[in-house]
Amino acid sequence: MNEFRDIYNRKNNKYFSGIRYDIINLIEGFNHNILELGCGAGNTLVELKKQGKAKNAVGIDIIDLGQSKKLDKFILADIENIELNSLNEYFDVIICADVLEHLKDPWSVVRKLKNFLKTDGVLIASIPNVREYRTILSILLNGDFKYVESGILDKTHLRFFCKKNMIDLFESSGLKVCKITYNLHLAPRRKVFNKLTLKFFEEFLVVQYLMVAKKMRF
Repeated sequence: MNEFRDIYNRKNNKYFSGIRYDIINLIEGFNHNILELGCGAGNTLVELKKQGKAKNAVGIDIIDLGQSKKLDKFILADIENIELNSLNEYFDVIICADVLEHLKDPWSVVRKLKNFLKTDGVLIASIPNVREYRTILSILLNGDFKYVESGILDKTHLRFFCKKNMIDLFESSGLKVCKITYNLHLAPRRKVFNKLTLKFFEEFLVVQYLMVAKKMRF
């Protein structure tokens, strides 16, 4: 796991320790069994416990940042390389906050996570939007697919998605996308532009999509 520790050491501490209130606000109800994949320091799960939204908070990550002291259960593992059949149909909510783009095969992982969900349970994910206009302009005008330390073209990202690809990722695995929101990170003038153009260019302004995908009854 030393390679992952090296990645952690290069990242700003906030990358692993921040609380994702945007994700928390998408979780309805209380007393859920909640799993967070790539839980970092575990602070989002801790906040969910404080708010009463999580009854059992379980985290999985490839590095140990002391999460086991905060959570009901912490699993030190690479989700792509382990089987956790004991967790099948256990969770009401699974969180993947900026995780799927780091995986070699996110399609297989989403299928695996679907098995962990109860019927009517939800998977909530945030994924960077490679269609964001600054990213596109850098590639088209500068001929530069430049990897950086953070952001959409983060050096650790292995997969890149537009909105349509994100929906396909979940629905090809048997989940139904039931809610889509986003982070625009817009300056005030860009927000005005978005409204004046009736949100026609919105997909080019979105930095990150948040999607709620439900395991449906059949």
